[in-house]
Amino acid sequence: MISRVVGVQDVRVVLIGGTSNVGKSTVAHVVAERLGFACMSTDGLARHPGRPWRTPEREVPAHVAEHYGSHTVDELITSVLGHYDRLWPRIEELISTHASEGSGGPGLVLEGSALWPVRVATLRFPRTAAVWLTADASVVRARVHAAGCYETALGEEQVLMDTFLARTERYQALMREAVERLGLEHIDAGGAQSAAELADLVLAAADAQTAVGRSTGTR
Repeated sequence: MISRVVGVQDVRVVLIGGTSNVGKSTVAHVVAERLGFACMSTDGLARHPGRPWRTPEREVPAHVAEHYGSHTVDELITSVLGHYDRLWPRIEELISTHASEGSGGPGLVLEGSALWPVRVATLRFPRTAAVWLTADASVVRARVHAAGCYETALGEEQVLMDTFLARTERYQALMREAVERLGLEHIDAGGAQSAAELADLVLAAADAQTAVGRSTGTR
């Protein structure tokens, strides 16, 4: 049996899941700062082909362009979920290490799309909380378009962004279905809330949880 999380001060691990460009990283850093915890992303454990648009610091690697340019959305979903399955043992070990009362170091805020709800729901570690961020597809699309300068991008670059967005939207639809079916905590991050306000909501959800991802009011 998992004992109730008694106050955020008793939580050792906070997991923040969600699709790309929903604000996980920004919110995770605020939560980590509030708690005095370390902050990590699952992307840092093993990265799947990343975002297929140029930035002032980087060009799109050839393998990333090939990945989004040569696969259907179904194939992309299968690929990324397979990557998360392979990554899960490392994620679980990381959570276990930080959740342990004898770990000695700071707690951990871990964010990433690899925090797949079905996997997280199987966790039986004490002092661990989980929350998923969601946003309307139009919000995610606007953020990707802004990040990739969509309006001024070349046609082939727009095609890659469109494919990335289709995969992102499909991932979120599947994730939301799993979160709701399992009765897990989720927060709409697509409004006008600041990162600080969203961090408040994450911390409140963590404080209320009786099991990983579930509060008193959920099944």
